[in-house]
Amino acid sequence: MAETNAAPTKLDPVTFEVLKNAFVNLVDQMSEQILRTCYSFVIYSRDFSSAICDAQGNTIMQGTQDISVHVGTLHLSAKAVIEDFGDDIHPGDVFLINDPYRGGTHFCDVRVIRPVFYEGKLISFMQCNGHWADVGGYVPGSFNVQSKDHYGEGLRIPPVRIWSKGNYLTDVAGLLVSNMRVPEERLGDLRAQAEATRVGELQLLRLIEKYGADTVLTAFDEVQNYVERLARVQIADLPDGTWETTDYIDMDPEIGDRLIPIRVKLTIEGDELFYDLSGSHPAISCFLNSGFGASFSAVISGTKTFFPDIPLNSGFYRLVHVNLPENSVVNAPWPVAVTGFCSGAYEKIMNAIFELWSYIMPERALACSFNLEYLLVGGWDRREGYQNYFMWYDWMAGGHGGRAYKDGGNVLSPVFGVGLSIQPCEGQERLSPVITTHHEIVTDSGGPGRYRGGCGLRKGGILTNSENTVMSYCCDRSRSVTWGILGGLPSLPHGAWLNPGTTDEKFLGTVFSNIPLKPGDSFDRPSAGGGGLGDPLERDPHDVLEDVIDQYVSIERAKKDYGVVIKENDWEVCDFEIDWEATETERAYIRAHRKEWLWEDIASVAQKFRAGEIDELDLIRRYGVIMDYTSGEILPTSTEQYREMLYKRTLAYWS
Repeated sequence: MAETNAAPTKLDPVTFEVLKNAFVNLVDQMSEQILRTCYSFVIYSRDFSSAICDAQGNTIMQGTQDISVHVGTLHLSAKAVIEDFGDDIHPGDVFLINDPYRGGTHFCDVRVIRPVFYEGKLISFMQCNGHWADVGGYVPGSFNVQSKDHYGEGLRIPPVRIWSKGNYLTDVAGLLVSNMRVPEERLGDLRAQAEATRVGELQLLRLIEKYGADTVLTAFDEVQNYVERLARVQIADLPDGTWETTDYIDMDPEIGDRLIPIRVKLTIEGDELFYDLSGSHPAISCFLNSGFGASFSAVISGTKTFFPDIPLNSGFYRLVHVNLPENSVVNAPWPVAVTGFCSGAYEKIMNAIFELWSYIMPERALACSFNLEYLLVGGWDRREGYQNYFMWYDWMAGGHGGRAYKDGGNVLSPVFGVGLSIQPCEGQERLSPVITTHHEIVTDSGGPGRYRGGCGLRKGGILTNSENTVMSYCCDRSRSVTWGILGGLPSLPHGAWLNPGTTDEKFLGTVFSNIPLKPGDSFDRPSAGGGGLGDPLERDPHDVLEDVIDQYVSIERAKKDYGVVIKENDWEVCDFEIDWEATETERAYIRAHRKEWLWEDIASVAQKFRAGEIDELDLIRRYGVIMDYTSGEILPTSTEQYREMLYKRTLAYWS
């Protein structure tokens, strides 16, 4: 076994277990505090996390519902404060930081950090991280896809003191929020997060009062050692070896037709894990890059998914070694734009890691899940009684990948942050001049497989009484479509529409900023489902029938994707039946031709599509052809890369 800091325990088992769980409860109480006092609807919808750290900044424990993107980064923020302020840290101080180049995620994730002292000695840091709905920059919501550097994205906050020895620094706070939209809301979130860290401080001091400082500080070390020991034992039981895969961002706007590779290699040696992302593409010319902290978080979150029973703290980080090449899309340096990392590099790393662990631990296999997306509409709210700047800041649920022995989950929060809530339409409508017109499951969005991917959603809205309003969209996977594994098929492409179903209808794609809107304009977009797992022709026809009854799968796609022919007797009473003879014939036909479909000449496939002989899902699932849906142009280079990916993940597993 490799050298470990996990020394023999010094606490009796009962005291250790009580304090270990008390630390989790402490963090959860911080979370409850911010949930009940925050101003931003985004934070209220659980885009936040909290942590308790030791005096060196190491994470002691995180809560039970912290969103995954923040794990693996909060200790870096605490260490940045220590690095910048050193001995100049005092009781009553509170610090602020959002710097993605100092271990953070993106500028909207603002961390409030409170040092905790006992008898004059620094013993801990309490931290509360919340996503502020706007931190300045060129567009409302601070998601500007056109930015190539951070100056167009929002205010960069290095570690800065916001309370000094208990005194609130009004001038510093004013300087910060005056560069943000709706500053009174930003100040409300700041106070809510600061109060949450105070709750954590009080709870820690109560534990010290009950158990003594030496016991509690010993428990700080021992909970980290415990997690390290537990993780090492489980890793040591796995086979040594190396596994590699590649996922993609759709494109670099300056390159055009080319998927942007993110390469992930995992090596298990004894009881340690080594991740190497060498070979990943250089940083690209839009905000889908990721900084070091966010990419490290993606590695931790992706790995932790396969070890759900292990608590998370810095003890886990001791056995996970990560090589993130500098100046790459997974380790972009200042001042490269990184705000869209969540839709770009982050979830690609996570899903690639899901695939690798699916080979190592097939009993927990998981296909690719839908991509996080944000649609932001901001402007001046002209409704009576409002008359203020507004941000309609929306993310969608979608489908998770097919699992070992089970279909993927329908309409869940993204793997980026499974603790996120789905924002209630009623709350959004009260706070902004946008009315939701529909919010429904998308038939045929789950990737076909022996175990189907979960289904995605479609959501539409219409702008009402407002002015000077613009729309921005942060998304991906219109080209690197959510993929299946072990023979499973992909989902469907992402993308947003403006004024769908009208003469002004326009497809805007997956990344755009500052599109002007006027009252009466409508917009609509789907979220993808998850990728399928296993050969779709091996799915039980009865399960396909149930999917048709539930409207998860259409009769047409049941035949095309699963080779199951279903007859509709009476739709109103869900009376459908399987045509067994036709199903046998159809499955034999698909099995005989499906490999040749993937290598059919691209120009021939494009001609069929334009003639209406095949549809969008045929392009993706049967022919592996990628199109720019804004122009109708077939993309030969992206198609070649996508077909290669389909071959490795899908065709290679077909009999």
